[in-house]
Amino acid sequence: MSFEMTGKLHKKYDTENKTDSFQAREFVVLMESGNYPQYIKFQLTQDRCAALDPFEEGKEIKVHFDLRGREWNGKYFTNLNAWRLEAPAQAATSAAPASEDNFFPAADDEPSVAADDDLPF
Repeated sequence: MSFEMTGKLHKKYDTENKTDSFQAREFVVLMESGNYPQYIKFQLTQDRCAALDPFEEGKEIKVHFDLRGREWNGKYFTNLNAWRLEAPAQAATSAAPASEDNFFPAADDEPSVAADDDLPF
């Protein structure tokens, strides 16, 4: 299952070689929602570590990520594994233009639902 979030790139760290064949790079995104800012740490691995290079701290970033969890010696660890990074403006302009191949009916083409319909779906 994949997720995405947008925020400001707060901190980016250097790539670390964990073993001879594995490298990882962490970064923190500041998400300001509600009363308290949230600092969310993500991880890039292997050839994706360089994907963070073009982004500057303090700028908006959109992160596509998966949740990863594992057990080791009776302890449980969770990682937010980033697999794609983009500037939010880039995400808005990269939407495909409407054509016959990707046509979706407009909202007013949907069947109407009676106001007294109490079905939960």
